[in-house]
Amino acid sequence: MTMSLNDGRTQPAPQFASPRAGAIPADGRFPVATAELERVSAAILAAAKAGGASAAETEVSQAVGQSVTVRRGEVETINYNRDKGIGVTVFVGKRRGNASTADFSDESIRATVDKALAIARFTAEDDAAGLADPARIATAWPDLDLYHPWDLPVERAIELGREAEAAALRVDRRITNTEGATVARGESEFVYANSLGFSGGYRSSRHHIDCSVIGEDHDAMQRDYWYTAARAPEDLLGPETVGRIAGERTARRLNARQLPTLECAVLFEAPEAADLIGCFVQAVSGGSLYRKSSFLPDSLGKEIFARHIDLREEPHLPRGRGSAPFDSDGVATAPRDVVKAGVVQGYFLGSYSARKLGLASTGNAGGSHNLVLKSGPDDLAALMRRMGRGLFVTEQLGQGINPVTGDFSRGAAGYWIENGEIAYPVEEITIAGNLRDMFRDIVAVGSDVDTRGSRHTGSILLGHMTVAGH
Repeated sequence: MTMSLNDGRTQPAPQFASPRAGAIPADGRFPVATAELERVSAAILAAAKAGGASAAETEVSQAVGQSVTVRRGEVETINYNRDKGIGVTVFVGKRRGNASTADFSDESIRATVDKALAIARFTAEDDAAGLADPARIATAWPDLDLYHPWDLPVERAIELGREAEAAALRVDRRITNTEGATVARGESEFVYANSLGFSGGYRSSRHHIDCSVIGEDHDAMQRDYWYTAARAPEDLLGPETVGRIAGERTARRLNARQLPTLECAVLFEAPEAADLIGCFVQAVSGGSLYRKSSFLPDSLGKEIFARHIDLREEPHLPRGRGSAPFDSDGVATAPRDVVKAGVVQGYFLGSYSARKLGLASTGNAGGSHNLVLKSGPDDLAALMRRMGRGLFVTEQLGQGINPVTGDFSRGAAGYWIENGEIAYPVEEITIAGNLRDMFRDIVAVGSDVDTRGSRHTGSILLGHMTVAGH
């Protein structure tokens, strides 16, 4: 039951480029050329200055994409997108206004800036408002290899979807229906500029193939899915592999049982373990901290996790889902320890939240970047043997997390483990605990690291949780 998608391939070290290098001309892939994005951003800043703004920033973006869904061998949907947009923020002293438009004309630019200025003049002053600290603005950054367009004709996308679905249906005769297979490609580009003199942007891509099928046995039905996602099409799993995994996962869930209420060890499969990391990120992010809506206030320098836990932010991973050379304030990103030996080393702060807390930006305006949890030597099977007896969680349902207290209660499904092996599937259960206790109770992190998203973690084994059943 191997869930790891890490194929061991290495990427070249990033090469540094000047902020304005590599402007891309019109090539038919996007609505407009890169030079037009730069022209619009410069026009917005000029209009803001002429209108009386003391400072301004803008992001001008465009995106294209295609998505094809096949169900039971037939084309269900074909979607295309071809979008562009402008967001502008102006400051009049400590007052802030924001407006947006999808119209790149000069008349629309002036009207949008005027709206932002009008909003700013009627907004209350905020001492934390303003652009980033000029000393922290990026001046050069690495080429992170984020742009890999996929020349995928719709006919080929349909074929790939059919291959994925057919592979899933071949797994087991009890797989009787399908929710479909989707093949999608997407590309985007933006330019961010502000009145401090910063202007920069880049193109990026993200493609995926997913498949979801339904199994039936003894009048009981189950569904499961799998997907692959990557910046570059050559890094995707093949459609037959995606379909096969989706089919195997669905078939394994048939004839699921309930459990009695008990306390036991709980093993979170890697994709579900990423949610635990997400709970921590939310708790130590600027907005939660200055609003005092976090169960981890004043946690900097404190031991929050088990001592063997290390968590790093790696914003410069080539082709990484969460890679970025600078944040949405233009602040340079850099690799750093977030948790070391269980101790919190840093928060996730943009320029605004940093000022609210009297701290410095960590380059996280817009969110966290690639978070890498240090894994141990045990693969998933070894973690099951180490657990011996307990619950293996492969799906969580609902929200059920109190961000202020850390209380955790979510519906779940997965498998009961006995003697280190899967005994039977389980469903209609609830797992409960408190995140403070759960973080300290991490026994091990598996080597089955899931790198499809921006949180790279293996499966996580907890010593105990409450499992509520029938």
